[in-house]
Amino acid sequence: MTLNRRNFVASAALGAVASPLALAQNQPAAGYGKGSIKLSISTYSYWHFTETRYPIEKVIDHAAELSVEGVDILQRQMESDDRAYMQKLKRHAFINGIDLICLSIHQDFVSPDRDELKKHIEHTKYCIELAYEMGIPCIRLNSGRWGTIESFDDLMAHRGEEPPIEGYTEDDAFKWCIGCIEECLPKAEECGVLLALENHWGLSRTPEGMLRIRNAIDSPWLTLMMDTGNFMEDPYSKLEQVAPYVSFVQAKTYYGGGEWYSLDLDYPRIGKILKAVDYHGYVSLEFEGKAPADEGVPKSIKMLREAFA
Repeated sequence: MTLNRRNFVASAALGAVASPLALAQNQPAAGYGKGSIKLSISTYSYWHFTETRYPIEKVIDHAAELSVEGVDILQRQMESDDRAYMQKLKRHAFINGIDLICLSIHQDFVSPDRDELKKHIEHTKYCIELAYEMGIPCIRLNSGRWGTIESFDDLMAHRGEEPPIEGYTEDDAFKWCIGCIEECLPKAEECGVLLALENHWGLSRTPEGMLRIRNAIDSPWLTLMMDTGNFMEDPYSKLEQVAPYVSFVQAKTYYGGGEWYSLDLDYPRIGKILKAVDYHGYVSLEFEGKAPADEGVPKSIKMLREAFA
């Protein structure tokens, strides 16, 4: 029998539906609630850019079964941008007791071509409006990268580093990126949607790059997003640098070996880093392992519950 949020509570009270071990794996850890870290699942955990998209409605179902609080939607995984589809997702999440908490989008603010930058600015504004339509309070923001290494597999082989376009410098790139984000801020404020800049390669590959962008823009509508798996060397000191400015966390796990690489992350240590800055928002699982998601996701959620208890 599949447990949704409502019959899970009832069955736990009666002790008649599942074994104590099964219930212990699904119920929140002691002290889990107001003022503590909340868990979420990224829809990306079930779809690693394969040919067939995994339905977001099913991820919402899985989140309810695992008794997590939220779902983080990868925009490229959406079936469409049709308004009826978005309202269907919002309804499905609500009746399952799930919050839609972040829309993870892609854009690239590193280019000497003003028309190209304008295209990405307009895409970002459009996605802010999509988030607003779905009642989502935050979007994942990319800084962008040079694109001198075309293949993502090759980029990962180079640990996310790539040379600038000939004739330009990183100072140029930061100027473009900061200017583009500033153009998006009025729309973010109008819609009440936070822009959360992630350590997602390119200019935001390092904490210094993330903080350079953040410190150049004086706005409460620009924050940082921590991806635990995107600082590939010496991650903990880097996570500590960005932690005071973080409004959202994405937590990578790699059961079965990573799609591109694997990191042996110490989540109790990461929990202490977040506790030190009084972080009490969402931690959203991004399962990036090769194990079947139906195995890797529950195992990851159990591990994260224990680490952040």
